Amino acid sequence: MSRHPEVKWAQRADKVFITVLLPDAKNAKVNLEPDGDFTFSASAGVEDHLYELKLDLFDKVNVEESKINIGVRSIFCVVEKAEKGWWKKLLRGDEKAPHYLKVDWDKWVDEDEDNGLGDLDLGGMDFSVTTSA
Repeated sequence: MSRHPEVKWAQRADKVFITVLLPDAKNAKVNLEPDGDFTFSASAGVEDHLYELKLDLFDKVNVEESKINIGVRSIFCVVEKAEKGWWKKLLRGDEKAPHYLKVDWDKWVDEDEDNGLGDLDLGGMDFSVTTSA
């Protein structure tokens, strides 16, 4: 049986930041579909437990412009929205957000304070890994 990693998220008018917190992830795979389907799988831990995640994002996304950085402690994704605008929540549907999904207050800005990515320090992350379509 697979487990769910902790996930943090924040947004801007044109993008969503998704951080999967899974130290020492092995064989990390991220897939993003234009309709907003976001899937993740990796193994981690001493016993190589399988971690999986499927998120139905609130709206459509631009897969070609989205970026992924697989780091030692986390997997950081900059997901470009297909259309600019603030989402009222991360996931589609009326269900309550799952317990492993949390707001990333370190990256969050309010809609009226959004001035783009310029105020977010990405710390020289390497975004050479691309999403698989």
